[in-house]
Amino acid sequence: MSKQFAAKTPEDLPSAETLLAMSGLEFIEAIFNGEVSGPPIAELMNFKLHHVEKGKVTFRGAPQFTHFNPMGGTHGGWYGTILDSALGCAVATTLSKGSTYTTLEYKVNLTRAIKAGQWVDCTAHVQHSGRSTAVAEAVITGVEDGKIYATGSTTCIILRPKTPTI
Repeated sequence: MSKQFAAKTPEDLPSAETLLAMSGLEFIEAIFNGEVSGPPIAELMNFKLHHVEKGKVTFRGAPQFTHFNPMGGTHGGWYGTILDSALGCAVATTLSKGSTYTTLEYKVNLTRAIKAGQWVDCTAHVQHSGRSTAVAEAVITGVEDGKIYATGSTTCIILRPKTPTI
């Protein structure tokens, strides 16, 4: 069983030195294995890493009543947050030591409602990871029913360490 934990204060987050000393895959695996803290948003939104490999991650989570919109359904922001997290972490697993990324854009398509307490998996795959950009896609599926609840895609910019020019 994973011993993941979320940062409770800014000091709990891994330092830039810690982050940059590992490859992206090593960093995401360290979060998964509970060696460094994960982001507080994961606890707030009730999801965590479920599987990690190079170019692919799965988050498992379940929205709660606190994630409802005014009409009593799961807010689209919950879908977007788990998708953005999985997409970004999948991209991170392709990065070399000293590199980071940030999301340039992402798209979300909601296909059906997720009920409060319903467990879903959000699996993201990297389609391309190049010198300056990466592209990934993801799908949210029900753990029990296997139905597709949403899909998403992203383009990320890859920030590489500066190398001295001669």
